[in-house]
Amino acid sequence: MSNLNGWGLTARLITKHFGALGNRVSEAIANFDPETATEADRDRLADNLRSAAQKLAAARAAFNKEADDVTKLRQLIATDEQAAGTLAERLAAGKISESTITLFCDELEGNKARLPQELQEEADARQYMSELQTIVDALSKQLSEFDAQAKKAMQALASARAQQDLQQLRADRQAQLAGLQGMRGQSSALSALTRRAESIRNDAEGLRIVTDIGQKPLDQAAELEAIRKSVSQPALGNESALARLQRLSAPPAAEPLALAKS
Repeated sequence: MSNLNGWGLTARLITKHFGALGNRVSEAIANFDPETATEADRDRLADNLRSAAQKLAAARAAFNKEADDVTKLRQLIATDEQAAGTLAERLAAGKISESTITLFCDELEGNKARLPQELQEEADARQYMSELQTIVDALSKQLSEFDAQAKKAMQALASARAQQDLQQLRADRQAQLAGLQGMRGQSSALSALTRRAESIRNDAEGLRIVTDIGQKPLDQAAELEAIRKSVSQPALGNESALARLQRLSAPPAAEPLALAKS
């Protein structure tokens, strides 16, 4: 007896804990892949409906047989009751034996006694068929409602995924725009290029200043040389042809160094 109790306790523990584990696994799968889980739930409902429909078909066949048996039994009883008067006349006329009449009466009484049982079996079959019909109708309605809810849920899921994709695209676009703005304002390459241009401009300006400083004395010396030339040379603008001829034909003046040596 203790072994039986132990096995009974083990069975309860397995049913309780592994059953709960199965439920948790099913919930985890449903959360991971809701589409497949939904299809599995629908398949289960469809299987239940199919099984109930098969039982209903068998119940209808059984009811039809019981109803047919009742109809045939009632017809047989009615026919025998009508024949009872004729058989009584034949018995009185000696055209039929009492044993035959006795057998006929036994069958008629037996059929009448069996009729309530047949009627009860017909009623039971009708009730069973009616209950199965109720179950089939409920399962059919449940499956139809499940399909409607599943359709709405799938549409909601598709809409939510579309919104998710849209928002992700918007986020990606914003990130791209922010990156472009960052490149305009914070790009290290652009900043270095700008600093290099500024440095070259500064170097060029420095060279210009130095060159200007060095050029100033040269310009002043050239200016003085031009003044000296303008003073030392006679103005030839008003020189006559005779004066020009005399100037050109005159001997050159002796150089001071040559005079000193002589």
